[in-house]
Amino acid sequence: MLRTPPQVTVVALPGTGSDADFAARAFGPAALAHGLAFHAVEPDPQAVIASCTAALDAAAARGPVLAAGISLGAAIALDWAAEHRTAVVGVVAALPAWTGAETATCPAALSAAVTAEQLRADGLEAVIERMRASSPPWLADALTQSWRGQWPHLPAALDEAAGYAWPSLEDLAGNDVPVAVVGAVDDPVHPVAVAEEWAATLPSARLHRVTLAELGADPAVLGHAGFAELSALPPATHKQPTALQDN
Repeated sequence: MLRTPPQVTVVALPGTGSDADFAARAFGPAALAHGLAFHAVEPDPQAVIASCTAALDAAAARGPVLAAGISLGAAIALDWAAEHRTAVVGVVAALPAWTGAETATCPAALSAAVTAEQLRADGLEAVIERMRASSPPWLADALTQSWRGQWPHLPAALDEAAGYAWPSLEDLAGNDVPVAVVGAVDDPVHPVAVAEEWAATLPSARLHRVTLAELGADPAVLGHAGFAELSALPPATHKQPTALQDN
């Protein structure tokens, strides 16, 4: 059983084109199980990065933060944590997509950029129809909801995400915040090799692998796995108090 300080707030950041609903389903159950306050961020499609960091800043003004993010949200959470080490107790970085600022061959960045182009050329509903034909039902439903919610600013949001500079190996090696990395072994857009690289490079990190079938069956697997890995980090590696401690 885990003991969790009640003043900690879990701030959950969704991935590119996603929304607060999916972030809440991914991390809310784990936060509830550990008795932590919880806030899932609804990104502003006209200012994705700024709206996510503003939410983290607002939570940090009230007390310690556990930053949890998916894909782009994982990178934002980790970058923010590196700059706010006295405010953050840990990070759950789920489905990281890339390492380094050069994203010309990053599958997630390429997908976001191409989708933005298609949206401008063909409109929302035509692109949603194609996306649903090529995606598993759970992902298709989640993206249909979030894309419609972010329209007509969705193309700009995708362009901003595609241009984001992911943490470099040097950034990762210098970030001693406790981190749980969760990778999907069969996700071509978020290669598990990236998750493995992050976990191997970060000074205080553990890796958990899932499958897309597990994620589709219950997105909460990301939060439960991430919290479990954070709690399993050796206390000696923590540079600040952790939010998850064994009784």
